[in-house]
Amino acid sequence: MTAPMQVGYHDVLRIWREADAIPEIEHAWLFDHLMPIGGDPNGPAFEGWTLLSALAPQTRRLRLGLLVTSNRFRPPAMLAKIAATVDIVSGGRLDFGIGVGSRPDHPLARREYEAHGLPFHDVAHAVGSLAEACTVIRRLWTEAEPFDFQGEHIRLTGAFCNPAPVQRPHPPILIGGRSAATLRVVAEHADLWNIPGGDIDDVVRRSALLDRYCAEIGRDPASITRSIHLPVSYDRPGVTREAIGEAIDAGFGHIVLGLPAPYPAGAARWVADELITTSA
Repeated sequence: MTAPMQVGYHDVLRIWREADAIPEIEHAWLFDHLMPIGGDPNGPAFEGWTLLSALAPQTRRLRLGLLVTSNRFRPPAMLAKIAATVDIVSGGRLDFGIGVGSRPDHPLARREYEAHGLPFHDVAHAVGSLAEACTVIRRLWTEAEPFDFQGEHIRLTGAFCNPAPVQRPHPPILIGGRSAATLRVVAEHADLWNIPGGDIDDVVRRSALLDRYCAEIGRDPASITRSIHLPVSYDRPGVTREAIGEAIDAGFGHIVLGLPAPYPAGAARWVADELITTSA
């Protein structure tokens, strides 16, 4: 994962091109923030979906996506259209990451909304609208005829998505988050679930809670791939390798390694040699 803040476009492009040539690296990710959430608060930050559409044709093999799209930023029908376009441009390599959106207690993330004239609703509204968004987006990707949708938060008339994504029945849906309310949405809608690493005991508890929610609705918990985001330390790779081992032991087979900027020369190759191959 290359967070597109405090870096230039060609810095990110260099890493993605390098990673695309390394088979051990299977996927690459951006994040979805409109302003920096670390470093210089007035520094550069690229819009995630636009940058993803630029990077997609510059790669050939990597699966790609945003970890994760803020459902608060874009109307879901528009987001479905954007994501379908990226899936087509990439030749069917999109993993569609989505989540509730920025935490209300993160001031550098919260300021994005006022700065861009976006409403910031309470948590109950945000989680409810995420569930409806997942329903609407999947229908837009899979239904051939226009449809109406009248939800509590989303209302559509004559909605359709043409062209549809390349992937059938639709791009994999990855939902990120750790709250109990979000995990209920994960149980119903996600193909993959991502959680930030850190406290592995809490991660394990959250995974067990997801298992329980799946059982309550009659879904096989094993049908949801467990994904974890782990920060990379260039100076202390052993710490990162230990975290990777703990995550794998806990059942997380989809590992996203967050690279801090600035990116050293050959950073993707270093990740493959020092973290992925060694951990395996």
